[in-house]
Amino acid sequence: MNERKFVNAQILSEELGVSKPFAYKLISNWNKELEKAGFCTIHGRVPRAYYEKKFFGFADVAKEV
Repeated sequence: MNERKFVNAQILSEELGVSKPFAYKLISNWNKELEKAGFCTIHGRVPRAYYEKKFFGFADVAKEV
């Protein structure tokens, strides 16, 4: 499966079972965090890795186990 590097509100809405407006709000907040940290962002999209880390936090836990 070719997993996309970026997710948009449609994908977040489907994967998380939330409304599109809420998904847009999440993306907007995460993009603000990324911009503050000095990263370039794409309006309406966020890197899948950042979404998974922020929402699930599994990446750090998996390394410790």
